[in-house]
Amino acid sequence: MQPFTRSVIEIMRGIPAGYVMTYGQIAAEAGSPRGARQVVRILHAMSAAHHLPWHRVVNAKGEIALPDVEARLNQQYSLEAEGVEVDAKGRINLERYRYYSNR
Repeated sequence: MQPFTRSVIEIMRGIPAGYVMTYGQIAAEAGSPRGARQVVRILHAMSAAHHLPWHRVVNAKGEIALPDVEARLNQQYSLEAEGVEVDAKGRINLERYRYYSNR
């Protein structure tokens, strides 16, 4: 496993319930500020195998970025179950719910 991938997995595992991080934020903390798309690929390919809290990752606007309606609702319900408020357009207030790791 590549060091960047390992860092991304570690960062994602560290996102506590009730908080979110953005793809770009995770990429930057893992050492590749322009690697948001890589984070998306890692999340897609390794979520199940590594038990990653995929639902706690959103885009830079604080939006749920999944195009599939069922998957988007699943993410929204998972976040709301942890106390994260999601508005009618699928947005999360990043000022309130963004997590900053201590890395």
